[in-house]
Amino acid sequence: MKKLVFIFLVLSLAAVNVFSQQKKGPIVTFDYLVYDYGTIYQGADGKCEFTFKNTGDEPLILSNVRSSCGCTVPKWPKEPILPGQSSSIQVSYDTKRIGTISKQIYVVSNATEPNLTLSIKGNILQKPNEILPEKKINEGFTPTPNN
Repeated sequence: MKKLVFIFLVLSLAAVNVFSQQKKGPIVTFDYLVYDYGTIYQGADGKCEFTFKNTGDEPLILSNVRSSCGCTVPKWPKEPILPGQSSSIQVSYDTKRIGTISKQIYVVSNATEPNLTLSIKGNILQKPNEILPEKKINEGFTPTPNN
């Protein structure tokens, strides 16, 4: 009976070892999933970047990256990202709109978790009016080259 239990235990450990050595596929690991613009003014630079790494053991392919709105435009690498390599998704948000930013970017890939959602958030304030300072003119004063 002890031999039977011992053999079962050895076979179980061997099976666990075999399964743990199997390929796990591409794994996408982002530095962060939410980008916060904070408070910015209308017309400010609306670009941000989501950096990621393929921490798996097979090439990672981003098949589609789309946004929840036309005001948010993502650009992503079309070539495979090899294991251990990093890349990024650039996002451009149109900051002409005033108010709260809350948009999603949907990432579809061949990773073990094939669907991921990235988010951008922030607040856009109306750009303040620019008033140029007026220079006072001395009436009755005629400038000369030495003045």
